[in-house]
Amino acid sequence: ELPGSPGLRVPDTQEKEVRAMVGSDVELSCACPEGSRFDLNDVYVYWQTSESKTVVTYHIPQNSSLDNVDSHYRNRALMSPAGMQRGDFSLRLFNVTPQDEQKFHCLVLSQSLGFQEVLSVVVTLHVAANFSVPVVSTPHNPSQDELTFTCTSINGYPRPNVYWINKTDNSLLDQALQNDTVFLNTRGLYDVVSVLRIARTPSLNIGCCIENVLLRQNLTVGSQTGNNIGERDKITENPVSTREKTEVTWSVLAVLCLLVAVAVAIGWVCRDRWLRRSYAGVWAVRPEPELAGEFAMGSSRFWGA
Repeated sequence: ELPGSPGLRVPDTQEKEVRAMVGSDVELSCACPEGSRFDLNDVYVYWQTSESKTVVTYHIPQNSSLDNVDSHYRNRALMSPAGMQRGDFSLRLFNVTPQDEQKFHCLVLSQSLGFQEVLSVVVTLHVAANFSVPVVSTPHNPSQDELTFTCTSINGYPRPNVYWINKTDNSLLDQALQNDTVFLNTRGLYDVVSVLRIARTPSLNIGCCIENVLLRQNLTVGSQTGNNIGERDKITENPVSTREKTEVTWSVLAVLCLLVAVAVAIGWVCRDRWLRRSYAGVWAVRPEPELAGEFAMGSSRFWGA
C-alpha cells in the first residue's frame, strides 16, 4: 500500500477506454473540468492497476521519491506537475507493451478536505500489434488423396482468429479440417501456425485469413494448386510474365538513350552558333571614345575641383 494512502472507498468512478499500438506512447486521461486549480502541496494522486493493485506512479506532497512504483512502470509512467496544477492528472505511458493491456485507476484526494475524493477515473487500455503477412506453403510431395497447407503469421496482438477460405466462391472451409497452434513468443506477441488438410482435387484455390478483431483487420493470402502440386506457392500479384517485363524494360532504356543522344546533338549545335556570334575579331579590343567637355573625368563640375 502506498504511503499516505487513506484507502477510502471511491464512488461514482468515471469509465474510459483507449487503444494503443505496441511500442507507441499513450495518454490515459484523468482530468477535472477546465478552469480548475490545485495546490500540489494539498493533493494526493495515485495511479494503479485495478485488479492487481500494481503501483504505476503517484504524487505525494513533500515526497519526490517513487520507490513504490512497480519495476514494470518505472521510467515509463509520467504525470505533468504543471498539468496537475490545472487539474489534469493524466498519465503518459511510454513504449506500450502487451502486458499493459488492463484497467488503470486514477484517484485524486484533497488533504485540506480531509482526504476527500476529488476525482476517480478508470481507464481501460486495449493494446494491439499488426500480424505479419501470412505465408502459405504446401508440401513438395503430397499424398495421392490429401493436400496439406500450412499458414504462418507472427508478432501480432491480441490473439487472432484463423480462417481458411475457398476463393472460388469465397466460402469458409470447415474449421474441423484445420489445426491451429497459437502461442506467445518472447516479446509477448502472438505467433500462429495453422495446418489445413483437405481432399485433393484437380484444381484448388484457397486462402488463409488472419483476423485481428481489435484492429478490424483481415490479412488474406491465397494459394492455388493445379496439375503440378509440388510448385512453390506465392502471393498472386499482377500476372505479367517475365518475358513481357524484360521487353518493357529494354524499350524504356532504348527511348532514354535516344533522348540523351538528341539532347547532346542540340547542345553542340547551340554551342557552335554561340561561339560564331560572340567572336568580333580585332574590333573587340577597340577602345571606347573618351568623354569630353563637362562629362569628362576631370570636369570640375562633378568633382568639385
